[in-house]
Amino acid sequence: MVARGEREHVLVVGGAGFIGSHVCQRLLRSGHRVTCVDSLVTGSVTNVASLLDDARFRFVELDVTLPLPRWPDLGTPDSVLNLASPASPKDYQRLPIETLRTGSRGTEHTLELAVRHGARFVLTSTSEVYGDPLEHPQRETYWGNVNPIGPRSVYDEAKRYAEALTMAYHRELGADVAIARVFNTYGPRMRTDDGRMIPNFITQALSGAPLTVAGSGTQTRSVCYVDDTVTGLLALWRSGLTGPVNIGNPHELTVGQVAEEIRRITRTTSPVISIPGAVDDPRRRCPDITVARTQLGWSPEVGLHEGLRRTIAWFAASTEPVSHTSRTS
Repeated sequence: MVARGEREHVLVVGGAGFIGSHVCQRLLRSGHRVTCVDSLVTGSVTNVASLLDDARFRFVELDVTLPLPRWPDLGTPDSVLNLASPASPKDYQRLPIETLRTGSRGTEHTLELAVRHGARFVLTSTSEVYGDPLEHPQRETYWGNVNPIGPRSVYDEAKRYAEALTMAYHRELGADVAIARVFNTYGPRMRTDDGRMIPNFITQALSGAPLTVAGSGTQTRSVCYVDDTVTGLLALWRSGLTGPVNIGNPHELTVGQVAEEIRRITRTTSPVISIPGAVDDPRRRCPDITVARTQLGWSPEVGLHEGLRRTIAWFAASTEPVSHTSRTS
C-alpha cells in the first residue's frame, strides 16, 4: 500500500451528498484540507453545515458538467474523490439527462483536473454496474447484466461509462486512478424523501404508516453502514490499487427481513404491505469482497441491528426532513 500524505488537499466532488459529507468529515478529522464541490441537485449544505467553520474546509457550489474554464479556482488538489451523481432510483429517474451528463462530462472534467495537478483520482462507482446479476455473489471480474435502455439505465450506464473513461485516462495518460464499486449504503443524513428502501421503511415506521415492500420482498440486498463504506473508500484512496474494488457488506438479506428488523427496533405495530415491484429491480445483490479484505485489509464492522439503531435514532431526532435543494439545470 502507498501511504497518502498526512496533510493533503483533497477535492471531494459530490461532497454535500449523503456519503460525500461523511467523507469530508472523516478527511478533516484525519488532518486534511478539504474542498467540497456540489451542485446541490440532490445534496444539501445542511449535510456539511457543521464543517463550515473549519478553516481547512471550503464549500463551492458547482455543476461539474460545466467545462473546466467555467470552474472557479479550486486550488491545487493532491487527490480528487468523485462521488457526484444522483444515486437513488427516484432521483435519477427524475433527472435522467443530468445523471448521464454527470457520469460522462462530470467524470471527464474531474479526471482532467486530476491529471492537470498530478492528483490521485478515485471514482465512486456502484454495484449497479452488475445490473440484475447472473453471477452470485458479484466479483469485480463479472461484466454484468444491464438493460441499456431500461428506466435504470441512465444510472447504470453512466457509471459503466465513467469506469471506462477512468481506465482510458489511466492507460493512455498514466493517470493515478482507482475505482470503487459501492453497494447499498445507509446511515444518518440520508434524505427522508430519497425513495430508497431503508429511509422509506424508517420514515413509515416512525410515522405509524404501513411499511411498503416493492414486489415480493424476497429480493436480496447487502446493506453497509455509512461509516464502514467511508472507511473502505478511504482505504482504497490511500492504497496504490486501481481496482475496481467492491465496497459493501457481504451479509445478504431479503428486503422483507430488513423491513422486519426496522419494525422490531422502532417497536411499531405498522404492517408490512406489498406494492408493485420496480422495473429491472435486481433479484439478488451481494458483493464478493475478497479483494478489499486481502489487499486493503477492509471489511465491514457495524452489524445490521447496530447500524439501523443509529440510523433510526438520527431520523427520530431530526426536527425536519432532510431534503435536496432544488435547482434548475
